[in-house]
Amino acid sequence: MGLGIKKNDTVLVMTGDEKGKKGRVIAVQGDGGKLLVERLNMIKKHMKPNKKYTQGGIIEKEAPLHRSNVMLLCPKCDKPTRIGHTVLENGRKIRTCRKCREVIE
Repeated sequence: MGLGIKKNDTVLVMTGDEKGKKGRVIAVQGDGGKLLVERLNMIKKHMKPNKKYTQGGIIEKEAPLHRSNVMLLCPKCDKPTRIGHTVLENGRKIRTCRKCREVIE
């Protein structure tokens, strides 16, 4: 997938029940196709008691969102943007904001 949305990026949800909400990416699953966003798209899961959840019961956790349903929020201009790529002189590829042309890091 290359240089798409990464862990700890701030994203804006564009479609679905959580439309218009912002959140921080907790994890990128698979080949960058699905994202877990902090405190968004919450589901209830019935868990049996185990080592991690000794009590068991109903656990609330984040469900993955598809990357096509979110847009990266530029840290500089604070607008939802697509990600551009720029190749530096040393051959390194970096992510850039398509709106303000600033480097996203």
